[in-house]
Amino acid sequence: MSSVAQDIDAAFELCEIKAPDESIIAKFVPFGSTLTELHVKDREGKYRNVVLGYDDNTRLLTDPDHPVFNGIVGRYAGRIKNGTFSIPIAKDPKPDDCIVYHIPTNDHDGEISLVTLHGGINGWDRRSWTLIEKTPSSVTYQHVDNADEGFPGTVTAIATHTVSDGGVLRTRVHSDHADPTYILVFLQIFDSHWYLTPGCRNLDAFRDGNEDILSHFLRLDASRYIEVDQLAIPTGNLLDVNGGPLDFRKERQIGDRWEETVNLCGPGYNAGWVLDDPGEKRPVVSLRSHLSGIRLDISTNQPAVVVYTSYYLNTPRKEEHGGPALRYGPSSAIAIEQQGYIAAINTPEWGVDQIYQPGKDYEWRSEYKFSIF
Repeated sequence: MSSVAQDIDAAFELCEIKAPDESIIAKFVPFGSTLTELHVKDREGKYRNVVLGYDDNTRLLTDPDHPVFNGIVGRYAGRIKNGTFSIPIAKDPKPDDCIVYHIPTNDHDGEISLVTLHGGINGWDRRSWTLIEKTPSSVTYQHVDNADEGFPGTVTAIATHTVSDGGVLRTRVHSDHADPTYILVFLQIFDSHWYLTPGCRNLDAFRDGNEDILSHFLRLDASRYIEVDQLAIPTGNLLDVNGGPLDFRKERQIGDRWEETVNLCGPGYNAGWVLDDPGEKRPVVSLRSHLSGIRLDISTNQPAVVVYTSYYLNTPRKEEHGGPALRYGPSSAIAIEQQGYIAAINTPEWGVDQIYQPGKDYEWRSEYKFSIF
């Protein structure tokens, strides 16, 4: 076997972890430290795989659409205008005032690429991480970023995924740094009733005739959202949700004000909220489906969340979600991305410091608790 083939095999070697009470089973591959399957029980006691993905996991590397299914997104998640930022932070960086960095742009508006999205052309979700520890209920991967994509300095990131009794998945990402740099990550999970970060989700797993997440109930503990421009770059304004279509402080169905999002953040939702009381003492996001009876509660140490209802998704489905004759498409799933303030790298007026350096390590933690009702 060639060294290239061996590298590919290693990057996609499947690792299963299972809670002692078998309430939750998760599978990962080293490529992107990616969650490929997440099985939880519905109200009938049957397992449902609530995250989107591929039957052939090498598609994480080869799919030209790159939908970012359930990997660790970094070194800097979200959008960076013109792929340009500085140390110290500046709204419009100029070489005379600071150290300016330019990284590849990869998010297109027509034929012109104006934005760097999710860490560049080959961000952390498109790098092969190294397996460093495995137990029956946890797996740990490491990635060394040697100034990849033009970001400053070397970063060593360690991601640990753990499942435990009661349907709980916990993910922790810790990194240390040899030089000052910016870091903003999230675990992107697409929920088939989970395009969460950790992934894209759909809590019904496309069973019982349900093809989308519009009937899912969502709650966000957030009274402000982040205003963005036409490139989805923050303007610096934090606006009140004020009972509008972005107000999910009281649980409601995702689809009940869908049409009102068209000229705001849609069609559907692709927006960032600032959490009112971030921390890990209680859930700040909840998602549930009456059809499957599955409920998801998320707690996190991050101050913001982005919700994306998969408007641009167009990917053949896995066999267990109906097969490749059908497609994951707009509103098929929801991604809930727990992260820092988006694009604070270019927004000094917020006073948010996302520069990490020796003695100031980066720490991202989230807990996903699945239950039935």
